[in-house]
Amino acid sequence: MTRDKALIGRIFRSESGRATAALISLFGDIDLAEDAVQEAFAIALSKWPVTGVPPNPGAWVTATARNRAIDRLRRDARGAKLLRDVAAQASTSRSSSEPSEGEVVPDDRLRLIFTCCHPALAPQAQVELTLRLLCGLSTADVARAFLTSEPTMAKRLVRAKHKIKTAKIPYRVPEQSELPDRLPRVLTAIYLTYTTGQARPAAEPDLGAEAVRLGRILRLLMPDEPEVAGLLALMLLTESRRASRTNAEGELVLLRDQDRTRWDRKLIEEGQALVRWCLRRDQPGPYQLQAAIAAVHAEAITFQGTDWHQILALYDQLIRVAPTPVVALNRAVALGEVYGADAALREIDDLALLDYHPFHAARAEFLQRLGRAEDAARAYRAASSLAPNGPGKQYLRQQAETLS
Repeated sequence: MTRDKALIGRIFRSESGRATAALISLFGDIDLAEDAVQEAFAIALSKWPVTGVPPNPGAWVTATARNRAIDRLRRDARGAKLLRDVAAQASTSRSSSEPSEGEVVPDDRLRLIFTCCHPALAPQAQVELTLRLLCGLSTADVARAFLTSEPTMAKRLVRAKHKIKTAKIPYRVPEQSELPDRLPRVLTAIYLTYTTGQARPAAEPDLGAEAVRLGRILRLLMPDEPEVAGLLALMLLTESRRASRTNAEGELVLLRDQDRTRWDRKLIEEGQALVRWCLRRDQPGPYQLQAAIAAVHAEAITFQGTDWHQILALYDQLIRVAPTPVVALNRAVALGEVYGADAALREIDDLALLDYHPFHAARAEFLQRLGRAEDAARAYRAASSLAPNGPGKQYLRQQAETLS
């Protein structure tokens, strides 16, 4: 039974976004869609251990959730008008064969991400709502992604959904003329989905693959937009190193120690082709520059053979177009590879990103190189206390213990 529940839980995390998007498309009500999908998975928990998982669990969940939503509307007098509006569509859906993944659902999810990223919503709310609705992250997961409490995040999500309803934000992909203004938040939401997936344990839902899929859909929608290509390239090049990022025991393997023969050359070639396409367009943006940096890493046969001067030059360009503390931290790491640990540490200490675990991890790395073991151990402990659960946190804790 425990194994069945774990399997159904994994299906929920991977399919809930698809089902929620489909129901919002049908009923136009986010809360109704969320509640109906939750009910459908409650039914699955009681039914599937007996009958077995259906061949197309996503379609089963969507159909069951749709029927639960219709039942709820029938019990609610206020739902009568909505039911009349969707009756024809619901009837057609019930009489049709189960949809296969990749037919209607991807378009529904694309509409959902543009709805979540509507400019009427606060920028951070756009990303939070996308992670919650589109990716099926729990409220607690989204709270951890933004370093806040679950009750606070729950209130923020409720406010964002209420804003969509009261402002009558349309559930659609914007017109071509609207896309440039709406795109940056969509890209941020997709990339945060990817980086959240990287930080989660291997047993968790594969948010990285989901983000790459969304990136491919967006690339099809906007084939001439360099930043869309840049984001997809960045994710592909980063994803190419996945197999070498942990060892057989599940422990983190740093970039300098990775077995580069295990890097996925197919993903690298696809990512590098996109980077070359971006270079020909000559409209550099943050994601294109980050992808170019990832491409330089992918070209190096060994860590020692990495062209750090080129990487530092790209970071110099990146910090001009995206002057954020996180970019400055990454630039400082590249600076350390070119000019030494002292130079890197001076740059890092000026940033004081005390609530950001990579800041402490970078400090620890360069303090260790300078032979300041006690200071490095303290920095590793600080990084470990802030890092999300997973191989990275375990590595930081082990480093602190070793130096202590």
